[in-house]
Amino acid sequence: MRHLKKGRILGRNPSHRKATMRNMAVNLIEHRKIKTTDAKAKELRRFIEPLITKARNPDLNTVRQLMKILPRKEAVHKLVHEIAPEFADRPGGYTRITKLGFRDNDRASVSLIEFVGMNGVDVSDEAQEKPKKKSKGDKD
Repeated sequence: MRHLKKGRILGRNPSHRKATMRNMAVNLIEHRKIKTTDAKAKELRRFIEPLITKARNPDLNTVRQLMKILPRKEAVHKLVHEIAPEFADRPGGYTRITKLGFRDNDRASVSLIEFVGMNGVDVSDEAQEKPKKKSKGDKD
């Protein structure tokens, strides 16, 4: 039984899972939104939101702690100086997960994870257009 065991395994061993989360966090910081599976997006939200909360207080110790977690110096700089100040007065909930549907090849549910309220960043067209359901009489 999995009582009191948090987090998703994602079909990976612990070191691979940690590396996946670190790389996805860096990509989210660099691109402001990424498309991934639902389970990975939900785990990424649990991973990145405490980092943003920590980056809201940009002293040297905080930067050093973030450098231990995130593998790229440029991502830490962007997180501390560009992203965290936009969430200075927000108490939490820095990311938004939008479900996009299912991937064609393996039917995995796909989501778009992005930062909430970023100026100048639009939601992608994929999230806005929903696939139309066919009725029984419709043909291609």
